[in-house]
Amino acid sequence: MTSFSDGVARAAQAIRELFPETPLQENSYLSRKTGAHVFLKREDLSPVRSYKIRGAFNFFRKTLAAGNAAELFVCASAGNHAQGFAFVCRHFGKKGVVFMPVTTPQQKINKTRLFGGEFVEIRLVGDFFDACYRAAQEFTESAGAHMVPPFDHKDIIEGQATVGYEIAGQLPQGRSADMILLPVGGGGLAAGVTHYFADQERDTRFIFCEPSGAPSLADSLRAGKRVKLEAVDTFVDGAAVAEIGREPFRHLKDFTPDSVRLIPENRLCATMIEMLNIEGVVLEPAGALAIDALKDFPRKEIRGKTIIVVVSGGNFDFERLPDVKERALRFEGLKKYFVFRFPQRPGALRDFLGLLGPDDDIARFEYLKKSARNFGSVLIGIETKDAKNFNVLAKRFHEAGWAYQDITDNETIAGLVI
Repeated sequence: MTSFSDGVARAAQAIRELFPETPLQENSYLSRKTGAHVFLKREDLSPVRSYKIRGAFNFFRKTLAAGNAAELFVCASAGNHAQGFAFVCRHFGKKGVVFMPVTTPQQKINKTRLFGGEFVEIRLVGDFFDACYRAAQEFTESAGAHMVPPFDHKDIIEGQATVGYEIAGQLPQGRSADMILLPVGGGGLAAGVTHYFADQERDTRFIFCEPSGAPSLADSLRAGKRVKLEAVDTFVDGAAVAEIGREPFRHLKDFTPDSVRLIPENRLCATMIEMLNIEGVVLEPAGALAIDALKDFPRKEIRGKTIIVVVSGGNFDFERLPDVKERALRFEGLKKYFVFRFPQRPGALRDFLGLLGPDDDIARFEYLKKSARNFGSVLIGIETKDAKNFNVLAKRFHEAGWAYQDITDNETIAGLVI
């Protein structure tokens, strides 16, 4: 019987038809910052800028090798899976239908069409992914097509495991991985890499990185069974999955809950901006998850260790950059929002501005409503160069008798007015 490792090795050899190994690069900046030897596995440098092409290729390869009269393939995705699927359709010369929500950004539609060319048809169905996925399933059954899942299938997991196969062969001679940090959405990548390393009997610690707003693996490990989340924060769209895959969880269920790090979305934005400004590396939110998790480890815990960080994707829509910068500033304490009770008199604004320091700047000023004849509620956003400046401002506001509320971290109010 063929072992899992043997199957992964064959998949890795076959995938060389599409692209060479993605590089494993020691990152000097992150290594200096953490005191560890940090290596980035650059899946953002694949032909579709994510690892998803691996699982899709392996699914097609094995389906066709099985002798199935496979003429039509289907997937439901608004992101990296769709692009990998489209690329593979063109490679094998097979027709594919991609179902996407109507709300999918045009940039993602265009990229999927570019990769698939004449072999791919895109259908926009439903406002949300669930409706889109149901439509894809119904079409698959009626057309006798092959549904290519994003993560919940053994052939997908085997394909994603080629990331682990490459890492094992790319480490400098005499060096082994003390720790591998893996982003987790549906779990296909994590299941594949951990299974491959277990088969190789490599003594490596695994850390799984999930968005705080989508802790499907963390909750499932705590419960000892798959848990479907009632609500998901979709900001980290490449990893915002309500339920870990059935087949991936079978591989991951014996890990302990403390092997999962939940990454705050705003902190993640700070990491994305940091990597863009300092290293010139463009990352999507899911692609930065594992890098951000380095912040959770005290320097003394990882000093001198060899840490592999899987960078899962770089398909970032730059129209999102203002939101990412905003979130990063708020996380770093450099931007805050207040609702002030503003007196309706001449000179009030001048008096207020006089309280600001030389490094403080008004980023937003907007009347919300007049609370009374003599006062109005004003939304004020303030940016500064040092988070400590807000302590000085708070003291000045108090001494000057200004009534206000800091709504920066109030999700309910901030979501309505910011």
